[in-house]
Amino acid sequence: MSDWLERTELLIGKEALDKLKNAHVLVVGLGGVGSYAAETLVRAGLGNITIIDGDDVDPTNKNRQLQALNSTVGKQKAYVLRDRFLDINPDLQVQVVDNFMEPDLMHSFLLDNHFDFAMDCIDSIVPKMSMILTLKRMKLKFISSMGAGGKLDPSKIRLADISKTRECKFAQQVRKNLKGKGVTKGVLCVYSEEVQPAHSLKLTDGTKYKKSFYGTISYMPAMFGMTMAAEVIKRLTV
Repeated sequence: MSDWLERTELLIGKEALDKLKNAHVLVVGLGGVGSYAAETLVRAGLGNITIIDGDDVDPTNKNRQLQALNSTVGKQKAYVLRDRFLDINPDLQVQVVDNFMEPDLMHSFLLDNHFDFAMDCIDSIVPKMSMILTLKRMKLKFISSMGAGGKLDPSKIRLADISKTRECKFAQQVRKNLKGKGVTKGVLCVYSEEVQPAHSLKLTDGTKYKKSFYGTISYMPAMFGMTMAAEVIKRLTV
């Protein structure tokens, strides 16, 4: 046992820790939710991780994204996180995909690689829909993040099937789109039941799949990501 994981093993036991070390998790989207989700897994002792994101660090990311610093602005998010993760655990196996995958490419990528669990941390409807439908079609275990924007109360965070979500505009849109594809349940997700204030919404020019976005506070995306990671750790170590 590595000394740095001594306290983790003390809590969850050697067998569970060994399961984490041998597991491979895919994390798609490395923003406020995904960056914290991925690092939580790495610090828990995950042995293999694949991270996907095509964005560079932007100054506006600094209020919520783990890798966003003055010194990293303009750098590729996935590679900044890769270096950070290897600084935590030099034995970690990290695969980086530094672009946004189209549906056909994602399908072939999932066929060519084995993952024990996938984490959908995408924050735009169109690519998220593609990811969810691909994962369901391939019968892969996954968890999906709904909207952390416009939320302030950590006590309202919930874990449930998407059919049970409420008070989340993002989840409402995903549900509607999934229903149009014949999917009404079977998507495990993290969301918040807190009502989003109208004043926190800002319209955009529609680039990068987004027509609008909600304001965010530092801790909510992180808590979404950590809640997702906690559930994945639990399911990988049973």
